[in-house]
Amino acid sequence: MTTKIHALVDALGNPVEVMLSPGQDHDLTCAEPLIEAVDPGALIADKAFDADAFIAALNDRAIAPVIPSKSNRKTPRPCDFALYCERNLIERFFNKLKHFRAIATRYDKLAKIFLAGVHLACAAICGYRRSRPRIPIGSRPLIPI
Repeated sequence: MTTKIHALVDALGNPVEVMLSPGQDHDLTCAEPLIEAVDPGALIADKAFDADAFIAALNDRAIAPVIPSKSNRKTPRPCDFALYCERNLIERFFNKLKHFRAIATRYDKLAKIFLAGVHLACAAICGYRRSRPRIPIGSRPLIPI
């Protein structure tokens, strides 16, 4: 049994929405339910989300799609690649999520228990990011050897 985690993060990399789908489903099946509760100015996604119906749904809601065209598309669509570089935020979020052993290995049998673990890990990621003090490099104490 495989499961895919679908996540939507904001401009700072904080999780906004998280949902699960069966592993054999395409990523596009969860895209519209994932973004229906939010109203972003732009949506950055990879080539898997380059579908005419999805892009039309984004344009109807006045959301700018920042999605590169697939290589087999007859007429490539324009894409803001300067903004597309910010897609690393979702990749870094999933990297942090996989640091939690229960999420990376998926020992839970029930999807709702696994999703609860994902929500808990998301809360821990957000809490860690906000509670960690930022010390400028020049003001760090030196440790004598």
